[in-house]
Formats: sequence, C-alpha cells, structure tokens
Amino acid sequence: MQWEDREESQNVEDDRGEQGGGGMRYALGGAGSLVFVIVALVLGVNPAQLANMIGNGPAPPGPPQNARQAGPPPHADPAEERLAHFTKVIFGDTERIWTEVFQRRNSNYPKPTLHLYTGQVQTACGGAEAAVGPFYCPGDAKVYIDLSFYRDLEVKLHANGDFAKAYVIAHEVGHHVQRLLGYDKAVDLARRRGDPVEANHMSVRLELQADYFAGVWAYWGQKKYNFLQAGDIESALNAANQIGDDTLQRKARGTVMPDSFTHGTSAQRMKWFKKGFDTGDVDGAAAIFSLPYNQL
Repeated sequence: MQWEDREESQNVEDDRGEQGGGGMRYALGGAGSLVFVIVALVLGVNPAQLANMIGNGPAPPGPPQNARQAGPPPHADPAEERLAHFTKVIFGDTERIWTEVFQRRNSNYPKPTLHLYTGQVQTACGGAEAAVGPFYCPGDAKVYIDLSFYRDLEVKLHANGDFAKAYVIAHEVGHHVQRLLGYDKAVDLARRRGDPVEANHMSVRLELQADYFAGVWAYWGQKKYNFLQAGDIESALNAANQIGDDTLQRKARGTVMPDSFTHGTSAQRMKWFKKGFDTGDVDGAAAIFSLPYNQL
C-alpha cells in the first residue's frame, strides 16, 4: 500500500505512555476485538456477555471537540513511531474520503477522533484494556487504538501487510459512518427486546456493515489516491478471513457455535468487504439489514 506521501489527521489524541482507567469496556469494534474474543472463547464464554457491542450508546455527537495533536511519548521507539504515523495517515485518508462521499450525498461528515493509548484507557463508553484491540466508542465518537495490536494481527493471526492494518482502521471508522446514517437504531431496538439471539444477529449485521463501509472507503480511496499495490486487497480479505467468528472459535475451541456469533463468519466478512470495494455504493449497505439472516 502506498501511503507515505499524504498528510496525517489532525483529529488525534496521542496519549501513549499514559495509563487510563480500567473496567469493562462498552464497545467492541469488529476486527479490533480479536484477542479479546479468543480469550473469551477459550474460557467458554460468549464474548457478547463480556462486553457490550456497539449500539446502545447515545446518538453520535457533532464534530469532536478539543482534539489535540500530541507528540510522541518520551524515548519513543522508531518502529512504533512509524506505526503511529501510518495510523494517523490512514485515519486522515478516511476523513478526506468520507467527507467527499457525504458531500456527494448533500450531507456533512462530522469527523471522529483517533485516540492512541498504551495499556489502558478511559472512554465515554467505560474503561478498556489493550487486549480488546481497536474499537470505536459512539459516546465520544473516537476510535481507540493501542499500537501493539498490529503485532498481534501479524504474529498471532497471520494477517500481514499495511492494507490489512488499514482495513482494521477503516472498519472502526465504518462504525462511525453507520451511526451517522442511523443504522445503529435497529440494533438498539433488538437489545431492548431482550432476545439474546436476535441481539447477536443484529450485532453481526452491524459488524458486516462496518466491513462493507471499509470496502467503500477503499473503493473511493483508490480512485482518489491510487494507493493500492499488488496483493493489497488479498491482504485485507485475509485479515477478514482470520477474524471471522467461526475461524476464531475453531482455533480456540475446536468447535463452532453459530448462535454465539457477534461479528459474522470469515466468508461473510470477506464477502461484504469485497461488495463494498467492488461497488463503492454507500446505499448498498442497507441490504445487510434487509436480507434474511441466513442469506448474509
């Protein structure tokens, strides 16, 4: 992936090296929940019982306030700083692309904020630890990332390449987009009904839609920047394959429990990212909430 000639996002809070509060986190964003899901499955617990999925928070706020562009922490590792720079550039790409997409829809795109942290962080959605991976908090419209996740993505899940990392970032931003477009309301309703199976099904739809929006971002990003190189799409598809609920469960337990799925199968995640990338059609995301569940 070609990325080094573009500007970093300025909507960044860089608190690496500072320890935030602990406690249960509120929002798990698809690809970012890898390690947490694996731990939950090894323990024989439905990950949805350990942390709430996106969908029952307040409405998305306006443009984030008081975002700050902080410098690197003291004694920063050069390799880590390169990852931080990469993350800020890709986040900036999502801002520019989604701003243009919303403009074509005669709408505004309130930008989220990227928050880099180390170890633990306190959010409007509660406390979180790095083990949960990257996630989006709708309460403060921020994407939270501990850069150590990228090492897990490559070493533990064998998802290599810059575009695999970019897919993860774009997926989390996809959660912001879907809240702006109002798709989270159906998930809110399902949770209020109290049916755990229905709630899991709606969570799967939400995560697959974030994958779709990641594909839409890649479609328009390629048109704007021509940033894709040989193997990049395959890299993203491999990442989507490695983080499917069925693949994670099979690795952790040796068995698959479809009723406990909260993010979708490997095949579904690859399918919807590819659909978004092939079409670039924002409105195509609506199909994920209208199709019968067994046809996703």
